[in-house]
Amino acid sequence: YIRSDQRMQRTVRAHDSISRTLVRRSEGPRAVLDEIAGAAGEHLFAEWVVMGLFDGQLTSARPRFIALDADGKSFESESELPRAIRRELAAIKTGLSRPKAADDNTWVRVSMTLEGQPVGSLVVLHGLDAAPEPGDYSLLRILANQAAVALHTAEQYQSGLDLHRRAQQLYDEANAQARDLAARTSQLRQTEERLAAAHQRELLDSERHRIARELHDSVSQLVLSAGMSVEIARGDTVNLGEPAEKIALELARAKALTQRAVQQLSDAIYSLHHPVESDAPATLPDILAEMVTHYRPLLDATLTVEGGALPGHPVTDHELARIAGEALFNVASHAQATRVVVRLRNTRGRLVLSVADDGKGDPLTLRRLLRIESRAVSEASHRGLSNMATRAEGLGGTFTLRRSRLGGVQVTVTVPLDPREVAERSDIPEDHSSPEDHNNPETPSPEENR
Repeated sequence: YIRSDQRMQRTVRAHDSISRTLVRRSEGPRAVLDEIAGAAGEHLFAEWVVMGLFDGQLTSARPRFIALDADGKSFESESELPRAIRRELAAIKTGLSRPKAADDNTWVRVSMTLEGQPVGSLVVLHGLDAAPEPGDYSLLRILANQAAVALHTAEQYQSGLDLHRRAQQLYDEANAQARDLAARTSQLRQTEERLAAAHQRELLDSERHRIARELHDSVSQLVLSAGMSVEIARGDTVNLGEPAEKIALELARAKALTQRAVQQLSDAIYSLHHPVESDAPATLPDILAEMVTHYRPLLDATLTVEGGALPGHPVTDHELARIAGEALFNVASHAQATRVVVRLRNTRGRLVLSVADDGKGDPLTLRRLLRIESRAVSEASHRGLSNMATRAEGLGGTFTLRRSRLGGVQVTVTVPLDPREVAERSDIPEDHSSPEDHNNPETPSPEENR
């Protein structure tokens, strides 16, 4: 009866230790395992308590083993353990039920199970006067299973830490890739800006050379021919005597004017062939301003830009600049004009480019010529109107010819701001002028539109 009472008291204390282990789980697996080993040792008056995991089980769990002596001292290094205890620990690691050496009844061994599978062993070198009873084994199995659950929790916690570190590493790599992508995007944007600048310079060079070629091949030759005709007329006035002196004086003045015109044309041609280089990409207003400047030796040319900032696009700028260049060339070569007004407007989601002159052109005749050029199959000698209309249609816009308030012809091109938008002609409203437009010489009146 006394021995049974003593065992009962030890069992109660062991259960109290189990309750303490459940409370100490927040301190980590090491504290729980020390408490479990201490409870087992106290219950069996143990000289040594060894608890360890099989190799290959719960690989991330730490610690892999616990060893306590009779004084409750914990050992973390196998080299510090006695030979017999090291032998028991080696048997636990390999999954053996007991070491190969001779054994006695002072060793108690129970399995640590997790979900019905053994993952380790709890071994106690007891100091009881008699062999442990079944209740003692039951208590040790409870303690061993508590240790297995604690180690499994430790493994899950360690796996979570590993996943967290991996996630942090991936996050850092993603941030590095984002920074690298941002740097590459910036480089790409700079490259696009340089390409746009090169494209604009190519456009300007093309227009300069075309204008210079046309000025040299047509206008300069006509002015030189006019000067020669004036000189021949001056020679003929010599035989007319005194009444022709006034005529000769006017002819001399005309010759001087033709020489001055030829000099201005030469200067303009030289400027066109030797432009001032700039690294900044030219906008459409800049290109139009340069074109207008080059035609000023021949015409009273002005440029007006309205509607605030213009969202530049290389394709749209290129096509509109070519249209403006063709229109200005036609005015200088064929319209017999003295004044031209170029106007660029940003209105109602559209870009409106108009070139108006005070020449002798007839819009009705030009529209008829445009229809003929559009239907022509073979290459014609002059297809400027058809080319301008084709460029406007390629941008999803419209091309119109009407009477200008200056008295000549107004060429108007209306295109969408976004070059990807292909607007139908029916969706583009008529260019009704605002009250402010009555002061603009290139705005036609309703009668002139008809």
